[in-house]
Amino acid sequence: MQKASAQQDFDMMLRVASDDEEAIGELYDRFGSLVYRMAYQSMPSRADAEDVVQEVFVRLWRTAGRYDPKRAALVTWVMLLARRMMVDRLRRMKARVKPTVLDEAWASDPADEQVGSEASMELNERFGAVMKRIERLPDLQQAVVKRAYLKGQTLKQIGNELGVPLGTIKSALSRALVRLREQGSGEEMAV
Repeated sequence: MQKASAQQDFDMMLRVASDDEEAIGELYDRFGSLVYRMAYQSMPSRADAEDVVQEVFVRLWRTAGRYDPKRAALVTWVMLLARRMMVDRLRRMKARVKPTVLDEAWASDPADEQVGSEASMELNERFGAVMKRIERLPDLQQAVVKRAYLKGQTLKQIGNELGVPLGTIKSALSRALVRLREQGSGEEMAV
């Protein structure tokens, strides 16, 4: 019985690999709710869980030809792939700088209007100084820094949008951060 099941799983994955819509439906029917439950428990929101499920099944469809029943049962293979994708997604989410942090810092409390306005003025001055330093950077470095730190985009997203290789984006960010540090220490010494 066990071997028949493993053979049936293998046959189904071969059909999935050959774009058999019925087999893709069978795969989803068998594992969709299991993957969703795992994603729902791990992801911060329902929308994120649904996105992960979709990504998992697209990946399963694209890699179905690689399934080897001798190495793992199909359920194990599906769940390992789902777990890996969830971990990757959570890491990407954690790595992003959230633009709302700046918005919250600028918000002033009406009860502390004077203190809030002084802090807000100081924050505005600092932000203005940093923006002036950023504007002195070459165009690519400027674009990468603004998109990564002010818009919260990943380096891969920036590379895709600008049509620039990821390695170039990483180098541009690294050079930009060095230049910004050098500019910042130069200004502090001048004061």
